[in-house]
Amino acid sequence: MTETFVLIPGAWHGGWTWRPVAERLRAHGHRVLTPTLPGLADGEDPRGYSLADAGDFVVDLIARYDLRDVTLIGHSWAGYVITHAAPRLADRLRGLVYWSAFVPAEGRGLFDEVPPDHRELFTRTARESGDNTVVLPYEVWREKFIQDAPEPVRHLTYQLLVRQPFQYFTETVTPLDPDSLSVPVSYVLSTDDIVMPPGELAWDRFADRLGVSPTAAPGSHEACFTQPDGLAEALLATVSAQH
Repeated sequence: MTETFVLIPGAWHGGWTWRPVAERLRAHGHRVLTPTLPGLADGEDPRGYSLADAGDFVVDLIARYDLRDVTLIGHSWAGYVITHAAPRLADRLRGLVYWSAFVPAEGRGLFDEVPPDHRELFTRTARESGDNTVVLPYEVWREKFIQDAPEPVRHLTYQLLVRQPFQYFTETVTPLDPDSLSVPVSYVLSTDDIVMPPGELAWDRFADRLGVSPTAAPGSHEACFTQPDGLAEALLATVSAQH
């Protein structure tokens, strides 16, 4: 059966992030859209956008193309985006998938969900930026996000990242109520994802918020680059299980 996927990238990323996975999904005959969210296109002025604008963009995109039976997938920070968008898209959705993603809680933005050293880094770089954006240091990218890639791949992908609007981390969205959404909701977790530390801040707490058990996928937080075959297979298996 042909599926329609809309893949939403995480912080500092554009739609290009998903291309290795998207090509594999298309090879299975599926339609795949990989939009770049407002404020995150190369050279775009990130000021003046709110987190709601990012979610509204996804709603408008799906409505504009009159997409139906959509599987909406969000990576990392994009958990906030798909959570904001999903209730208004319920009649167009076939499923909702969070991949190594934040699942919003009441009154808590991403800034409230990360360790104190991350909060200090975000605050400092936004203050120094001149346009209220956050820069991800290369050493953090190399050692925490994409530690399973060769050094040339780490360096090349880092050069493609853009500045992240700080307000996208501090603003909040209304939490998802999976029962009232009436759309299957799943959580996929990369097995070697070490962006969040073990313990009470670990990624699996977000699957708990949805009341689901996470599906394992191989690779790091950036498995879209380092393990696209395994990630695509995990996503397809998750979608199949939803149906």
